[in-house]
Amino acid sequence: MDFCFEEFPSTSHGEHEVSRMSEGAGFDSSREESSTSNTTEMQEQQCHYSSSTGNISRRAQELVEKINQNRTSDQQVMDSFHEKLQEKVAEMCQKMREDMYKVYEKNSDDMQGKIQELFEVLDSCAKLNQELLEAVQALASLREGLAITHMSEP
Repeated sequence: MDFCFEEFPSTSHGEHEVSRMSEGAGFDSSREESSTSNTTEMQEQQCHYSSSTGNISRRAQELVEKINQNRTSDQQVMDSFHEKLQEKVAEMCQKMREDMYKVYEKNSDDMQGKIQELFEVLDSCAKLNQELLEAVQALASLREGLAITHMSEP
């Protein structure tokens, strides 16, 4: 508990002086002591109120400072989290990009094999088409030959 000795003078010295003055001047010392006691109580209450207000103000200021420190700490945590999250996202994007290129490469290899197979089939089809054309021509010639022979016989 804080004491306010500096703010209010000590009453013990003052009570002796009041007591001496009241004896010499013919005052009622009990009334004067009661007044001094009330003054002392008021001073003590003011001292207590002043120290309580000071304590509350100091405590409130400490709490505000602690809140501000916590906010700063929270912001640092969020900044750190954001930075780590960005790094993780960048890593994941790079891995996905690499995986995507692997898939592209595999698909390209598969397509190349299928295109090669298609060309071979098309080449076979072209050869078969040529053979069929030759067969058609041969059959056409044979038919003409048969038609001529059939006409020459009466």
